[in-house]
Amino acid sequence: MKEWIHWLPRLNAIFNFSSGVFLIFGYAMIRKRRVMWHRFFMLSALAMSILFLISYLYYHAQVGTTRYTGMGWMRTVYFFILGTHTILAMVLVPMVGITVTRALRGSFDRHRRVARWTLPIWIYVSITGVLVYFFLYVWMK
Repeated sequence: MKEWIHWLPRLNAIFNFSSGVFLIFGYAMIRKRRVMWHRFFMLSALAMSILFLISYLYYHAQVGTTRYTGMGWMRTVYFFILGTHTILAMVLVPMVGITVTRALRGSFDRHRRVARWTLPIWIYVSITGVLVYFFLYVWMK
């Protein structure tokens, strides 16, 4: 197997973290009514999420499933985080599509209504994605 493939989980965590940071900056910019910066940061968050998804799918197609080997209460915490992360990530994909489409079409009232739900879920998925990385590749080593 290619040696560089084992760097992909770390890269995925970086993509997730970057996406979360861009989301927070994007939110801060729209609160200040800096629409162009808001758009820049939100599209950057989207780009990071797309890069994450491509890298994640490629990695798991090559390596397969990564099993969590921790025990005790940490195992419960891990599976709670993984479960909520996975379910919300699946829900998030169409929500992001709807939110971005409405913004790009200029339907800002409709964009705002769904973005109020999309943003916190997206931030949660970004943060928990990084936590899953730490559980699997840092804290279990």
